[in-house]
Parts: sequence; C-alpha cells; structure tokens
Amino acid sequence: MTENTRISIRNLYKIFGDDPATALQAVQAGMGKAELLEKHNHVLGLQDINVDMKAGEVTVIMGLSGSGKSTLIRHLNRLIEPTAGSIQVDGEDVLGYDEERLRRLRREHMSMVFQKFALLPHRTVLENAGLALWVRGKEVKEFEEEANKWLARVGLEGNGNQYPHQLSGGMQQRVGIARALTSNSPIMLMDEAFSALDPLIRTDMQDLLLDLQQELKKTIVFITHDLDEALKLADHLVILKDGYVVQQGEPQEILLEPNDPYIVDFISDINRARVLRVRSVMEKTTRPLAQSAGQVTENTNLEEVIAKSQGATDLTYQVVREGAPVGVISMQAVVKALVPTHAAAREVR
Repeated sequence: MTENTRISIRNLYKIFGDDPATALQAVQAGMGKAELLEKHNHVLGLQDINVDMKAGEVTVIMGLSGSGKSTLIRHLNRLIEPTAGSIQVDGEDVLGYDEERLRRLRREHMSMVFQKFALLPHRTVLENAGLALWVRGKEVKEFEEEANKWLARVGLEGNGNQYPHQLSGGMQQRVGIARALTSNSPIMLMDEAFSALDPLIRTDMQDLLLDLQQELKKTIVFITHDLDEALKLADHLVILKDGYVVQQGEPQEILLEPNDPYIVDFISDINRARVLRVRSVMEKTTRPLAQSAGQVTENTNLEEVIAKSQGATDLTYQVVREGAPVGVISMQAVVKALVPTHAAAREVR
C-alpha cells in the first residue's frame, strides 16, 4: 500500500449461500461462477479483488449487471461482510472495527450517494442535506448554514424549505450530493448515482461532480455500467466481470491497451477521438519544436486537435503544460490512435 492510498482491498472474496466457507475452497481451487452455482448452489459475488484507491482521486468501478460492482462498494462501509480478504481505510483494518467504530466510519468518514436518491420524504430539502449532522446529534439551527452552503454549491439555493416530492429527479440527486458534502466526510461512495437520470441531466451532474472534485479533492468511489461516464470521471478505472477484475488502470491506458476481448467489446463503440487525450498519444520531449502548426495542451482531446488541423494530415503540434513544452504530436499519430486495438497478448481467465 503506497503512502497516498486511502482504501486498500486485498484478496477479497464474497460468496452468497448457506456454506460460503466450503464454497470458497472450491473457488480457490479454480471453480468458476457458473459451476459453483450448479454444483454448490452458491453465488460467487466477488473473486480475489485487489484494488488500491488513492486519496483525492475518483476510482470508477464498472461492469455489466451482475459483475459485482455494487457488491464491492458495499463492502467498503461493511453493509456487506466479506467471505475472505481485507479492507484497509487509511491503514486501519475496517473488518476489525467494533460496532461503535463502524458507526463512526459511516457517519464521519464515508458518505454515500444512492441511485434512488434515498431522501426522507417527510423532511425538507435543508433537513435532508444536513441529515448526517442531525444523526451526529446536531439541531437544524446548528447545521443550517453549512447545509445551505452546499445546497447553493449544487445549484439549489433557495430550495431548502421545499420537500423532495416538489423537486425533479435531477434536483433530488443534487440534494443527495449536497448531503454527502455537508457531512464533510473525506470519502464519497456513489452507487450508480446518475443512472436514473435523463441523459442531459446526467451530463450536467457529471460536470458538477468534476467541478466540485477539482476544488475539494475527495476520495470518490463511483459505480457505473456506462463506459462513457466511466472514462469521463475516472482517475483510476476498475472493470469487473463475473465478480473478478478483468483490467484496471488509468482509463487512457485501458483504451489504448485492452488486455482482454471483454474489454475490446466494451470499448468498440467508443468515440476514441472524444475520449483520448493528447498526453496519451504524444511523443514526450521538453525540446521546443522548431516548426509547428501551433500549440495544444496535454489534456486536449484528439477531436479538438482534428478540428484544429482542418483535415490536414501533415501537421505537427507542440504540446504544452502551463505554457512549457512537454511533447509533440503529429496528425499521423492522431489518426493511428483512432484505429481500434485488439486485446494485448496476456493470459485470460
């Protein structure tokens, strides 16, 4: 575990059934999910998960329905108990916590934003936003200022006296985010937080989250089944299938070097020009380019570079970071990066 790792998961297994310990032995001996269900009538939820989540970053866990992503996030605050493995938060073994320390973890260190909003219908928007502080024993007048501050930050200034049923779905989810922020917890768990929203509202919520994260630097664990959302939000991307990690890493690297046919299928319909950044394709050098067609930043996406080139394929651009040269990128390299890649040669489960 590195110095800036906030959450560390090691050898985590979850098996649902009457005798998970016996089923675990079968899984560790090589039995897969389908065979375990057929022969032992047990469901393999998670299989040997090893993930480090860095402080101040967004770790996105993604996969199709049944892949284990929601099961995994619920292990972090022990809403689900593991069959085997370890979970450390800031170097402490969460699985060793007694009831009091576990309550403190959930109240003060980890907030959760749910897909279905989970607002209390009989409480006002203000009271819902300050719920975590109310649970800690504070009265409304004590957290009113803090709750109103975060309601304003998520675009709900002046809505504090309304009730959840008076708000749209997007506004209700903003209350959920304000509630997580009002709790002042360093870790935010977001389980399919935007998946119930209309596409345009969903994009607005993603942008809001990125804007807040740029300032607050929370440790966010975000669950999604949508690859576009994952690539937009993730600093670290973990892709699950049938309860195990198929591939994890920086999203740009996964897009350029998928290690499994499953990943290739996932990314086959992605607009690579919109997702890939110059930094992932450029030739790294601090040498100023004698002749260039102009400058682009390292975080510019390839779609913008193509537009800048106006279709010319013989151009080369200087890549800069805060005005200083960090690389060069040719239009030939841009075009080559847009060609879908096959799975890298690696042993597949």
